[in-house]
Amino acid sequence: MQVLGVKMRDFPSCFGENGVQVADSSSSSTSRAAQNLVTCVYQCRLRGRSCLITVTWSKNLMGQGLGIGIDDSSNQCLCKVDIKPWLFSKRRGSKSLEAYSCKIDIYWDLSAAKFGPGPEPLEGFYVAVVVDRKMVLIMGDLRKEAFKKTNANPVNSNAVCIAKREHIFGKKVFSTKAQFCDNGQIHDLVIECDTISAEDPCLVIRIDSKPVMQVKRLQWKFRGNLPILIDGLAVEVCWDVHNWLFGASLGSAVFMFRTCLSAEKLWASQPLSNPNPFPWSFSQGFSDSKTQCHGFSLILYAWKNE
Repeated sequence: MQVLGVKMRDFPSCFGENGVQVADSSSSSTSRAAQNLVTCVYQCRLRGRSCLITVTWSKNLMGQGLGIGIDDSSNQCLCKVDIKPWLFSKRRGSKSLEAYSCKIDIYWDLSAAKFGPGPEPLEGFYVAVVVDRKMVLIMGDLRKEAFKKTNANPVNSNAVCIAKREHIFGKKVFSTKAQFCDNGQIHDLVIECDTISAEDPCLVIRIDSKPVMQVKRLQWKFRGNLPILIDGLAVEVCWDVHNWLFGASLGSAVFMFRTCLSAEKLWASQPLSNPNPFPWSFSQGFSDSKTQCHGFSLILYAWKNE
């Protein structure tokens, strides 16, 4: 993906083991327990250089985990921190690193964090990346505590979330929350699909309980793409539910929500019958500089619970 001059693969090389391609991931035989991940990629600048910060939340039988990696514009890993899954320890801490001849400090406090069913905390936490006492990235609702702990200058960070990848689980209904533009509204996103009991399965996507897309005759249209509007933004929705209908039991369906194409380009995009619903994948990107927000893509791997 080419974003503001930054060329990236599926996700930065620091977390290459999690950076599977869209087309390949749907056929992965990896156990579902190990797939409970949420990965966010942020665009930022370190001493005038464009960089990517990757934050990965994980969850398994051992507890929650957190990984942070920083890549440069050539996808070279500058530094990374892996906080292994914990039960009673490592919920608060910091680590200092060096890159571009500057000091990078990573702070986290999840001692009071509240979690939902997924690996990403909901509230009561902060994660901060500070470079030369400047707050480059801050996550969580405990912002005051983060600035006090880090002694960073009280200047808003310039990091922008440009990509998110999430694994979601369900039987017929798969839900998550999504923010399609920086500082935009957080929406409830629901995917409904019954591929087991229904003779003629149908795919329905809802935003804030309102249906925005419906695909009938899914056995013939198990891959495709359609345009929708969210918050006035043109969003292309691509889906691949082949594994749900014809694949192995461990296969996931894959959905991508891609923003910041111009409406003209989006509505003139490839037809529903296109055999390859992911021709652009992450290797091409959001190069339309006239759009009003940074390019953003959301990839959802939907796993059916037995």
